[in-house]
Amino acid sequence: MFLGRGFSFPIALEGALKLKELSYIHAEGYPAGEMKHGPLALIEEGMPVVVLAPRDSYYKKTISNMQEVIARGAKVLLITNKSKDEISSENIWETIEVESTNDDLLPFLLTIPLQKLAYYSALKKGYDIDKPRNLAKSVTVE
Repeated sequence: MFLGRGFSFPIALEGALKLKELSYIHAEGYPAGEMKHGPLALIEEGMPVVVLAPRDSYYKKTISNMQEVIARGAKVLLITNKSKDEISSENIWETIEVESTNDDLLPFLLTIPLQKLAYYSALKKGYDIDKPRNLAKSVTVE
C-alpha cells in the first residue's frame, strides 16, 4: 500500500504502478486522508506500507495516518524530505530522506526512491527490468 496527501497522492499512485509493472507485486495507492474509508481495514500484521510524507501543510496529518497503520502492525517505509525535526517511532521499518527543496521540485525527488524500490524489487525476484511482461507501451511496442 502506498499513501500520500496533496501532491504526494499522485506520486503514491505512480509508485504503486511502477511496483506492479516491474515486479508484478500487487500494490495500490490511496489518499492518506481517506484511510478510514476502507483501506485501513486491509492492514494486517507485517503488511508493507509506503508513506510519502513531505514536510508540507499535510505533514502532521499524514504522520497521524502513518501511526494508524503502525498501530495495526504494518511495516512502514517512510519517504520524506530532510529536516532538523526527527520522526521517532520504533515501528518505522525504514526512513528515506530526500533533499529539501522548493515545493515545485520536491515531487520529482520523492519519485526517485519509489522507482528504485520497484527496480530493486524486480531484480530481487529475477525479472528482466528492460522487458516487462504484458506492458504495451511505446517503449516496448513499435
